[in-house]
Amino acid sequence: MADELRFGKFNSVIEFMTVFNTENKCIRYLEKELWCNGVVSPYDPSSKVYFRGDGKYRCKNTGKNFNVRIGTIFEGTKLPLRKWFIAIYYLTCHSKGMSALQLSKELNVTYKTSWFLCHRIRTAYSASIPKKLYGEVELDETFVGGKNKNRHKNKKVPKSQGRCHKDKTPVLGMVERGGNIICKVVETTSAKHLTPHILKAIHLKKSTLMIDEWCGYDRVKRWYSFKQVDHGKGIYGIGDAYTNTIEGFWSNYCKRPIQSTYNSVSRKHLQRYFDEFCFRYNYRKVSLEQRFMSVIRYAHKRLTFKELVNGIQKKTQYQANAA
Repeated sequence: MADELRFGKFNSVIEFMTVFNTENKCIRYLEKELWCNGVVSPYDPSSKVYFRGDGKYRCKNTGKNFNVRIGTIFEGTKLPLRKWFIAIYYLTCHSKGMSALQLSKELNVTYKTSWFLCHRIRTAYSASIPKKLYGEVELDETFVGGKNKNRHKNKKVPKSQGRCHKDKTPVLGMVERGGNIICKVVETTSAKHLTPHILKAIHLKKSTLMIDEWCGYDRVKRWYSFKQVDHGKGIYGIGDAYTNTIEGFWSNYCKRPIQSTYNSVSRKHLQRYFDEFCFRYNYRKVSLEQRFMSVIRYAHKRLTFKELVNGIQKKTQYQANAA
């Protein structure tokens, strides 16, 4: 047991496969990261726990048996943890992620299994997103969706120029300079839909907003200190007032993966994709090992296939954001 708990470092996929070369090592690693202060029952955290000897544990107060997968993204899966770990490594450590189709080939599983696997991993990304941003925070919006001029004649959307939401999905981005980022899929880019997300994500007294001339930010100007540029007049920077950081994020961390890796993302699941992009940005300065470890430590929320397909998870998230 002592030897199994000594996990080596890895900086490449070869080293990663050497470290996690058995299913038992994956289980022990998961237990070490999720139960760093000792085994905890998912049914009653205050209960005493017994080790059964067959790899499972027993909660004394409830009499239920459990293992480390219960209550995590790994619960209810028939896949070996080794395949899970490989999927997390590929999705997390590749600079532009990996499509579900390619991952299905790497793991030798069906596309449906791979697609579900990817979204369960993105649930851990969502849990890692910070709650508050401080300091100089740049704000900007982007629109996800193909250009109308590139569509087939039968699929063109009339009157969809500019900031039209008929054929595109708007996303609000908020980034600390030198720090973390939060992205929220919004209904429109009006002040009505932008303001609640900004108030919730950015500290009111310890932050300065860096914004452009868009009228959707007019409300927050009442409460926050801010600096503004006017892109419409060709003014992209006045001293330390600019939005280049968030615009670089759109280009390098979002648009390129969508165009080159995922090709097409649905509006229904778009928030999880942007949580993935945010995770990759927020953990850009850490090693592959630390990035992988962070996903494991945030993997404490289960996502069922029914919730994923029916959009229950997304609805709950929007309700929480609006509160």
